[in-house]
Amino acid sequence: MGRVIAIDGPSGAGKSTISRLVAERLGFQFLDTGALYRATALHLRRKAIEPESHDIEILDALNGVTINFKNGRVFLNGEDVSEEIRTTEAGHYASVFSAKKAVRDFLLQIQRDAAIENDIVAEGRDMTTVVFPSAWKKFFLDASEEGRAKRRYLQLKEKGMGITMEEALRDVQERDKRDSSRDIAPLKRADDAIYIDTTDLNLEDVLKRVLEAIGN
Repeated sequence: MGRVIAIDGPSGAGKSTISRLVAERLGFQFLDTGALYRATALHLRRKAIEPESHDIEILDALNGVTINFKNGRVFLNGEDVSEEIRTTEAGHYASVFSAKKAVRDFLLQIQRDAAIENDIVAEGRDMTTVVFPSAWKKFFLDASEEGRAKRRYLQLKEKGMGITMEEALRDVQERDKRDSSRDIAPLKRADDAIYIDTTDLNLEDVLKRVLEAIGN
């Protein structure tokens, strides 16, 4: 088993960007769990599976599904869905379906297998509490609702997607509520995770704090 750096936190706290940079700096593999959930949700929606569907229906729809990463791209059953999974709708359904036990069970082993032969940086909502409870290093990145909404707004605007600040804030609030209140693996800070509030920090400041805590 390789070393695991697990990074949790709410939507828009900067987990993905920081995780990628930490992985690059240390020569670790980056496990984009958000992309896994988004690709899974995309497949389920294509199969006309609703969030209210029973677990047995979801498991049946996921039978034989493959999700792979290659050169920074995400492939669902061999199809490049890197752009399609980054829409607001994809994020919404990823959050909704992530509350389903069948989805979490489907992805749990995929995530853990990634660390069998590699040192990895894994980011998500339950990396430090459920997927890698014995991770080598644990972090919880957080930020104010307004700060996270602004990041989300700028990110989507840069990609040419039509969204307002109000919509971005509402999206963040709804995802926070779903992620924190779900019965299965809710978003919460692990007792031994290092807490970093990124609201008033730039990217380099956050990266520096994480690397210092790791010992680099």
